[in-house]
Amino acid sequence: MTAGPVVVTDIARADAADVEALGRHGVATVHEAMGRTGLVGPAVRSIQTDRRVAGTAVTVLCAPGDNLMIHVAVEQCRSGDLLVVTTTSPSVDGAFGELFATALHARGVRGIVTTTGIRDTAELRALGFAAWSGAVFAQGTVKATPGSVNVPVVVAGALVRPGDVVVADDDGVVVVPRQRAAEVVAAADARVAKEEADRTAYADGALSLDRKGLRPLVDELGIRYMTQAEYDAGTA
Repeated sequence: MTAGPVVVTDIARADAADVEALGRHGVATVHEAMGRTGLVGPAVRSIQTDRRVAGTAVTVLCAPGDNLMIHVAVEQCRSGDLLVVTTTSPSVDGAFGELFATALHARGVRGIVTTTGIRDTAELRALGFAAWSGAVFAQGTVKATPGSVNVPVVVAGALVRPGDVVVADDDGVVVVPRQRAAEVVAAADARVAKEEADRTAYADGALSLDRKGLRPLVDELGIRYMTQAEYDAGTA
């Protein structure tokens, strides 16, 4: 592993068909299908509603209060990517705004996930550029400190490697390792099929207690059924 600032230019990316399939499923389904792993922490939130994107990660590691490496990273982005930015120590300064979004939108980048702050939120929404951030904060940044592009980073508790699949929607952000993308697509497909069968059954009046076989567990845990009169009287 190379020490010090570095820009990796030839990352391997997840298969585009797998990225599209995971994007259709969305964050909650993908997270569950992957064994309830991969979630970015809830401090990183969407600045818009009713948006869902999936893309391959181009990762950026910046110094706090400094967006130099985002400028460097734009050149490494291509259509279908999603920019993922974090800092070497916590910072919510407004490192990303309209001009970055304009440049990335022109390159076919699908959005940004960042632990930093963003600004120009109205302009980003007007442009249709999807963004998930640690804050909305107008504080400006400098361009003075080296960092890295396309190295593994940790974003609000989630490990993101360059080329991984990042899915983001109103529920949050989830990261799928590139090597597991096809496996997770298959698991998500199976989960959706099962949920559709459940949905049909519930619409017909079935109870989840029965469909999921939970009644024996309720008994095992000592959960008791009683009338109101029994409860008020304190009887078993």
